[in-house]
Amino acid sequence: MRKIDVNDKIDTSPFGGFQWAVVALCATLLIVDGYDVFVAGTVLPTLIAEWGLTKPQAGALQAWALFGMMFGALIFGQLADRIGRKKGIAISFLLFTTSTLLTGFATSPDQFKIFRFIAGLGCGGLMPNTVALMNEYAPKRLRSTMVALMFSGYSVGGMVAAGLGIGLIPHYGWQPMFFAAAVPLLLLPLIVWQLPESIGFLLRQGQQDKAKRIYAKLYPKTALEAGDTLAFSETKSTSTSVTELFRHQRMLSTLMLWVAFFCCLLLVYLLSSWLPKVLQEAGYAEKASLLSLFSLNFGGMAGAIVGGWLGDRFGLPKVVVGFFIAAAVSIALIGYNPPSTILFLMVFVAGAATIGTQILLYASVAQLYNLSIRSTGLGWASGVGRIGAIVGPTLGGALLAQQLPLQQNFLIFAIPAAVAALAMVVFAISNARKTKTVVLATA
Repeated sequence: MRKIDVNDKIDTSPFGGFQWAVVALCATLLIVDGYDVFVAGTVLPTLIAEWGLTKPQAGALQAWALFGMMFGALIFGQLADRIGRKKGIAISFLLFTTSTLLTGFATSPDQFKIFRFIAGLGCGGLMPNTVALMNEYAPKRLRSTMVALMFSGYSVGGMVAAGLGIGLIPHYGWQPMFFAAAVPLLLLPLIVWQLPESIGFLLRQGQQDKAKRIYAKLYPKTALEAGDTLAFSETKSTSTSVTELFRHQRMLSTLMLWVAFFCCLLLVYLLSSWLPKVLQEAGYAEKASLLSLFSLNFGGMAGAIVGGWLGDRFGLPKVVVGFFIAAAVSIALIGYNPPSTILFLMVFVAGAATIGTQILLYASVAQLYNLSIRSTGLGWASGVGRIGAIVGPTLGGALLAQQLPLQQNFLIFAIPAAVAALAMVVFAISNARKTKTVVLATA
């Protein structure tokens, strides 16, 4: 009769086929999620022309989905700590794919806002739960890499949106961009069938039999005996209250991550919403402006994967600080109206250092909190970040309406990256002190 610590087993065992399947499923979910988020930026110039919107009105139109994401992250993050990751993911996926499909039938800005708000609820709920699930099934030595690899699907979705926009919008208008959501909706039965529940959640609920079935898939060569029981070393706390995020010397770390999330998502949605329009007004062709969105997301994918690999070797806080500095520099340089080749390079770096860094921030949050409050921590960090995401397109619309010089606009856009870099320096110092305190206490 044995008591097997699943968390310890995952940390000390090779990364197997079952875990790769979890990576693939979560990455697929995030491809769809990324498409939904970035599709709005591809259609924005067309909507401005068709509905006669001012830039501030267009920025507000974009903000409705982001309001939904903020509430979705707060609601579904905490809800999933109670009902399970799998149910939280399935509900979120159904919500945003259905609402995105319905957006294609909108005939006015008001209808568009309602459908985008509901879609945002689902998008906001999906991200923290997929990160929490992947973080649990990945060994500690590979967590940053695997979360980043999974989350690169988000950037792939953005590239798909940009690619389809180049081919569809000039010939068929903006509506087919949203009708495309009917295709991933067909994936829902596969997700419900194949995606595993959090094994730690099952053990917290006392569901040993279900946990053992997943364990058998994780380690098919390690047979469980009749009297064996499974345990998860992070299941001591049963509270999922937000106040838990500030306990155990986590207050400063939590607040600094929230600042970094706010600034990072402000940049992600500012660039994804307005970059094509701004570049068109700066004299770049429509195709080039949409290709910039492709370059932004391609950079995001590369930045996430490389950043995750570097984070596992040198520590996530150091890597994130470096990425935010690169974001500030590259965004500022875009404003100098460089030749197309240099422009795409700067946009690539900006994508790597904003979209990619967003993914690294999710990994940082997942590693800060234990299992019982992980989705809550991810949900609140994401929810605070969504406030920045709302500010981003709205601020962009207001600034562009002032008709400031292009260079001055992008210098202003670079400020949040510098603030985020400073916040992550404080986070790194706080974490180092906390780790030193724990070591001294156990010595």
